[in-house]
Parts: sequence; C-alpha cells; structure tokens
Amino acid sequence: MTSDHDMLWRRCAHLSRVLLPLVDHEPGERASRHENLQTWGIDVAVGERLIEVFAALATHAVATDASASPAEFDTLPLEAVADAATGKRDFELLAGLPGTFADGRDGQAVDLFRLSAYEGGQASRRLFQLSRELRHVLVVLAEHSPTSTPTCGDIIRQADEAGLPQ
Repeated sequence: MTSDHDMLWRRCAHLSRVLLPLVDHEPGERASRHENLQTWGIDVAVGERLIEVFAALATHAVATDASASPAEFDTLPLEAVADAATGKRDFELLAGLPGTFADGRDGQAVDLFRLSAYEGGQASRRLFQLSRELRHVLVVLAEHSPTSTPTCGDIIRQADEAGLPQ
C-alpha cells in the first residue's frame, strides 16, 4: 500500500518530468536552455535531470507547506512553485522527503541535488543557475497557459493533451 506521502512525491515527480518537454513546444526554449547549460559548464543531460528534480523538490515543498494531500495536488498554484524554486534555500527543499523512492532515478537525482547543496562553492552556484532556469520554464508555461492562474493540475492536463508520457 502506498502512503499519501509517497503518492504526493509521485505527483510532484510526474509534474517535474513533463515541464521541459512541455515548454520545449515554445519556439527557442530548448535551444536557449541548452545554451545556458553549456555556458555554465553543465552537461545538458545532467542539467536537465537536475532541473527536473529541482522542480519536484520545489513542488513538494509547496505541497508540504500547504499540507496538501495527493488529492489536493492539482490545486497548487504554479506561481507558488516558481517562487519556491528561487525563494527557498536548497536545504529547505530537501525537508520532508520520503525516506525511499519507488523510482531509483528519483533517489539518485535527489542525492545529487543534496550533494550539490551541501558541497557549496561552484556546486551551489550551479544550483542557483538551475533554479533560475526552472523559474523561467514555469513562467513561460504560466504565460502560455489558457488559464490566468495556472495550477499544477493545469500543467498535467496540458501535458496529457500534448500526448506527453505519463
């Protein structure tokens, strides 16, 4: 049986996996992101995976702060996730995570994020740059959303309509 805590993380992780493919439908977004990552000396594949986990962590932090259940996940404002991405300190995003992850990739990505957060120096700078990139992705998606105040559920529905994988 899956706990509410695990289900909430799974919803956050799912959202995080559709953000980049969804924003890549906007002209120039993928090329711009890749150029930024290369300029910062971050491997594109690693950078995109870190952006994904950053998104899951920021979403999870917003859900935890709101004491949201998995059923309430869809109502979380995308703007709050964007604010958490740049407004919360790295270690704050790590609070309240599940002890284990059903998807081993999530566990590895969280461990890489954790290592970067506690390493300091250049690693912390990379996380700052990635937080800004994530915020940009969320702002672009919000600006192109059919609703005036998009929620996490709206983004999931857009991804479904775009035929992105579950």
